[in-house]
Amino acid sequence: MDVYEAIASRQTIRDFEAREIPMALLCKLIDAGLKAPSNDHLRRWEFVIIQDRARRRALIQSIRAPQDTQGATNLVNEWGLVEQSQREMYIDAIPKQHAMLLEAGALVIPYFYTSGPLLQPETLSALNSFASIWCCIENILVAAASEGIYGVTRIPFEEERNSLRRHLHIPQGYEVPCYLALGYPKGGAKRMKQHEIRLEDKIHLNGW
Repeated sequence: MDVYEAIASRQTIRDFEAREIPMALLCKLIDAGLKAPSNDHLRRWEFVIIQDRARRRALIQSIRAPQDTQGATNLVNEWGLVEQSQREMYIDAIPKQHAMLLEAGALVIPYFYTSGPLLQPETLSALNSFASIWCCIENILVAAASEGIYGVTRIPFEEERNSLRRHLHIPQGYEVPCYLALGYPKGGAKRMKQHEIRLEDKIHLNGW
């Protein structure tokens, strides 16, 4: 699969087969991530791979999300979302936050080093380390798609960040951008249709 095919085939999947990703292949995907550009040239990125289901259960206990469709619908209504494809995506996704992390073929927690407080940047450039780890994560997702593996990210809330730090013994100076769940899609896995856009509407020549 060439790179354009892999990008086009990448999809967010939250329903996984009960099938582990071989460690050699998982290492290959993370190595693709490590090829991404780094803000400081040092690629101070680390990856905690959690395959033990008991350890995963302990980690996801801090996730506070409705686990049924009605609860998800109520939350989406509270947010005031009206665009139908966006509502459908959240109503499908919210109840699966625990299951997708528990059942994925691999649960990866990426970490990146940052010299200052992540949530109190003094300048835009202070977010360079945060931006570059997402380049790494996208590389992993595209490489995974080329192998028939799909994934989903979850951005942790503050309570979750603290729980991850405590359970995984993360050293000072490192921050987590997301949970990264990767796996083989279950038969009939929900594949959300992306919000439709036109390329022509997104490109502005010589100014907006």
